[in-house]
Amino acid sequence: LPNSLILLRGGSTRRRALRVDSVARTPHSFTSSSSSIRVRASVSSEDLPTTSAQDVENLVIIGSGPAGYTAAIYAARANLKPIVFEGYQVGGVPGGQLMTTTEVENFPGFPDGITGPDLMDRVRQQAERWGAELFQEDVEFIDVKNNPFTVRSSERKVKCHSIIVATGATAKRLRLPREEEFWSRGISACAICDGASPLFKGQVLAVVGGGDTATEEALYLTKYARHVHLLVRRDQLRASKAMQDRVCNNPNITLHFNTETVDVVSNTKGQLSGILVRKVDTGEESVLEAKGLFYGIGHSPNSQLLEGQVELDSSGYVLVEEGTAKTSVKGVFAAGDVQDHEWRQAITAAGSGCIAALSVERYLASNNLLVEFHQPQAEEVKKELTPRDVQEGFDITLTKHKGQYALRKLYHESPRLICVLHTAPTCGPCRTLKPILGKVIDEFDQNVHFVEIDIEEDPEIAEAAGIMGTPCVQFFKNKEMLRTVPGVKMKKEYKEFIQENK
Repeated sequence: LPNSLILLRGGSTRRRALRVDSVARTPHSFTSSSSSIRVRASVSSEDLPTTSAQDVENLVIIGSGPAGYTAAIYAARANLKPIVFEGYQVGGVPGGQLMTTTEVENFPGFPDGITGPDLMDRVRQQAERWGAELFQEDVEFIDVKNNPFTVRSSERKVKCHSIIVATGATAKRLRLPREEEFWSRGISACAICDGASPLFKGQVLAVVGGGDTATEEALYLTKYARHVHLLVRRDQLRASKAMQDRVCNNPNITLHFNTETVDVVSNTKGQLSGILVRKVDTGEESVLEAKGLFYGIGHSPNSQLLEGQVELDSSGYVLVEEGTAKTSVKGVFAAGDVQDHEWRQAITAAGSGCIAALSVERYLASNNLLVEFHQPQAEEVKKELTPRDVQEGFDITLTKHKGQYALRKLYHESPRLICVLHTAPTCGPCRTLKPILGKVIDEFDQNVHFVEIDIEEDPEIAEAAGIMGTPCVQFFKNKEMLRTVPGVKMKKEYKEFIQENK
């Protein structure tokens, strides 16, 4: 090629903005295969796979959500082929806070609203379509003091010329004296994950907070609860006017102003039965009857990874130049709630992700670092079986199933280990766990059965199993329950348990 050097990497075409005659004086050895041609270089002896000296990535995006995924879309469309570490457990599930949000009614383009998980699914798919490489892994270490930068997760190490930090924020906890005792057993920070549990249906529940998060959770819980108490420490709500109107006009919600949550109390069976509250103005304490307590008290920036690397403010937010995504380190940019302590909206996070990606493109080009990747060809997506398809064609020899009919049949007839995933339609973390667990099950095909249970479609199954929230995984064998695993865990935890009990 007369004008440029092209290297093929993983089936995609990579174009560096250098002329051949500028590199031809240095001899290189090439290896080739059916899928790639790349410069041979020395490989690190460390356990983690790493990039070589000639294979430094354009951009690594740390985090997902509206900011991270939007940055990935714009960077991928610019042929930068960004690598995105979506996260896994640290700071929440991939997709960010919207994965634990019900109706999003103020995002442009959705006049009838859209659920947070549905919105993030669409944006993620859009990023993948344009060629972003997504990894559901937590970043454990970064080094931005040396060029190129280093980003390391539990699975791989990457060298890169630029970084966008979009790690978002995490829901705060009250740290009540008995919080850990009842966490996921009556206390939760995710109403849409746990509110649909049959154990909360028809019960009295409480929500702590006075902003949009708390009011949204209170309104959502009225779908299932007999009544909801909203405990507000201040003398007024901080939520948007629209949300305030909805809460105040809902007969199933009682507002308690100037009310501080002190602790929870339990009954003789060890179940959460009430909330110990204190009046801020008088100091008077009382117990409010409730079977569940949900937090909606704000978030803290997920910036621990950046301490000592870039400048942070006193609250831990990343400092950026006004009107830009630039941090104190050249080549490192920040987007979303990790740098925004004022607006904290999905649309502003998405906008800042766009700004960060465009800034990266300019930075790489101006420093002669940009390497262009041609877009991969779209792959045909296989249609998944619906629950009706599975039920009508139930076959005990198959590994994966859905619904209570399949579970009852397998429980009584299968000699295999049975893995049951309890989910809910609006549960964002469920969407994260399902493909991860699916890959684990595939590794043990014919040695294990997998059943997905929607707790809204099959509430009696969830109630009998004692499910307090979703996602929740239970393992059965020979009509005996072996283990319950709530929430999203590391892949190897499920894998090791199946290996030991298959």
